[in-house]
Amino acid sequence: MDEYTIEEGFDLKVIASENNLKAPVAMDFDNKGRMWVVEMTGYMPNLEGIGEEEPVGKIKILEDLDKDGVVDRSKVFLDKLVLPRALAFVYGGLLYVDGPKLWFVEIKNDKPGKKTLVDPIYAEGGNVEHASNGLMMNIDNWIYNADYNFRYRLQNGKWLKEPTSLRGQWGITKDNFGRLFYNNNSTHLQGDFVLPNRVIKNKYFRPKATENQMLTDNKIFPIHATSVNRGYVKNVLDENGYLKEVTASCGPLIYRGSSFPDSYNQNAFVCVPEANLITRSILDVKNTSIKGTRAIAGKEFIASKDEGFRPINLFNGPDGAMYIVDMHRGIIQHKAYISQYLTELLAKKQLDTLQNAGRILKVTHKNAKAFEIPDFTKTTSKDLVNLLSHSNGWIRDRAQQLLIHKKDLSIVKDLKTLCLTNNEFATEIHALYVLEGLNALSFNFLEEITKKSKQPETIAHVLGLIEKYAIPANVQKYKQLVVLLLAQNNETIDLYLAMSLGSWIKISETNFLPILSKIEKKYSTDKVFQDAITSSLDSKETIFIGEMNPNELLKANLNLAITNRQKKEPNPIFVKVKNEVDGRTKGLQLFRSICATCHGADGKGIENLAPPLKGSEYIDGSAKRLAAIILHGIGGPMSVGGKRYELNNEMPALLNNSSISDQDIVDIIGFTQNAYAKEPKRISVADVKKMRLKKPEGTGVFNEKLLLETDFEK
Repeated sequence: MDEYTIEEGFDLKVIASENNLKAPVAMDFDNKGRMWVVEMTGYMPNLEGIGEEEPVGKIKILEDLDKDGVVDRSKVFLDKLVLPRALAFVYGGLLYVDGPKLWFVEIKNDKPGKKTLVDPIYAEGGNVEHASNGLMMNIDNWIYNADYNFRYRLQNGKWLKEPTSLRGQWGITKDNFGRLFYNNNSTHLQGDFVLPNRVIKNKYFRPKATENQMLTDNKIFPIHATSVNRGYVKNVLDENGYLKEVTASCGPLIYRGSSFPDSYNQNAFVCVPEANLITRSILDVKNTSIKGTRAIAGKEFIASKDEGFRPINLFNGPDGAMYIVDMHRGIIQHKAYISQYLTELLAKKQLDTLQNAGRILKVTHKNAKAFEIPDFTKTTSKDLVNLLSHSNGWIRDRAQQLLIHKKDLSIVKDLKTLCLTNNEFATEIHALYVLEGLNALSFNFLEEITKKSKQPETIAHVLGLIEKYAIPANVQKYKQLVVLLLAQNNETIDLYLAMSLGSWIKISETNFLPILSKIEKKYSTDKVFQDAITSSLDSKETIFIGEMNPNELLKANLNLAITNRQKKEPNPIFVKVKNEVDGRTKGLQLFRSICATCHGADGKGIENLAPPLKGSEYIDGSAKRLAAIILHGIGGPMSVGGKRYELNNEMPALLNNSSISDQDIVDIIGFTQNAYAKEPKRISVADVKKMRLKKPEGTGVFNEKLLLETDFEK
């Protein structure tokens, strides 16, 4: 650990490592505080990514038997998994991913019990770097994901799945209020300005200003020269070889543990595994915006010179510490995307030999606030209600879910009292959603909270929950409540009121359209409010434009929704059912099924069959010429990379293969150029169409002479 630096006042400790685990990618804690860890050992088992589909993944339980703070035993809970990527300890069992499928399994004495298939296509399609993951339970009782446009919950014995906005790539987190935060490879930190699923009620409008917002810049400050995929591109590295901006951000965390100093509460921490560091940003949360600022200029929270340090996920723990999932390996770039530059660099540094390692690290503060960690296997319902006021967000979250799972209605009265108890830890919101999970809410009680609560954040949640009771019998009561809320002149309340009015407008336009118009005119220049109002006006856009004279910003949104409805083009989240395979990954799949038989899965060629692709001028040269070779084939002797290959066979042409499209050819070239060319070049579908017409005379197959004499750029 002497190669690691951490902010002053903090300690960094390895609490689990090989041989107790390898290739960890995600974790959760059970009710005893033990760690459950996902091992994705099948990911990139070598530089060629060969063998990735083997069922070698595991989920392990890690235990500290002698209570010295270090794991001394691991036991396998599930094995023979294909590229598992996420798990969640929920509903008294375990939610986990195996291949494309999402499963829920009951736990019996640390052994798997009855299994239920929750979603057969959860992670289907897409590259392993772009497949659904996360499985994070939010305060609203829904489980959200990164890189997937669906959320889940178990309710009344049935698994529910419904659309939500597509967020991030790897890892997802939340703040105390319930807003979601995430990122992707090249965007350090993103987030939603509003609670999930509040601004997507208009199916023909995609929110512009409220979700998927960039919160910080992408600059980073590693402490050593970095090996990255596009290091050869100008301005990716500085003059010392240090990476300037993120290229593989992942695993964000909003710290909610409360054992760090107060100034760290709800800070954003982000993994940057390609540069072997973890960043920290301070979030400035306004009513309709969030902005992140790096905590210490020019310096990271954790930075290492150890190129095996690959932090890819962060988690709050029951003890208030922050836990780091360190995959600890040399290769983190997938074969579909890894460049020849990085492949050669990793091999030179022998980083491709760093396999089958893995670490869990724990971050604590030297002056950590001590509190007793409850044993949730022994807590009563009364204990759990009290824990909803705990300073540690992990403990509040687990208490909330266990109260719902226990179905003990004897504590409803206590929960209702808590709903009017204001504190800095969102206790009233947790209590509110326990009641929601127990089906113990009513219009009258929600109305009471709205009138009595002094917390705008609590009222924001109530306004979403009360939409369930939008029926004619409640119209006048709700209208009176809305008048009281508007009189408070609070921006947060106004915003969530604007989002919730849509349900009421559908049953009484005359009562609620004028109220929405009043909010619109008050915030006519605020794009977040205009998103919210557009969401509420699902199918009422024309009426609102005709009767309420909206501002130009809102009118543009509404006209876009009208046009999209006419064209039958809804927000993609309502029609997309699974992730699509990206072009580079499809190119890899096609290469392996068509080209690798002769050229080898590693592109090094096969003796007396086909020349290598690595170092080939036909790969490094014109992409159009390469397309012509693939389409029309090539035969006879030829020189590649300065070596003569006396081959008497022909490379088969794909020209007349009806199952291979022009886009398929583009994808094959995209992969081979990225993997084997020194300077990848692009080609379009239109270019491929032209190359179809460049058929050589005679046999219709190119030989070396014809290939070199043909001008493919005309």
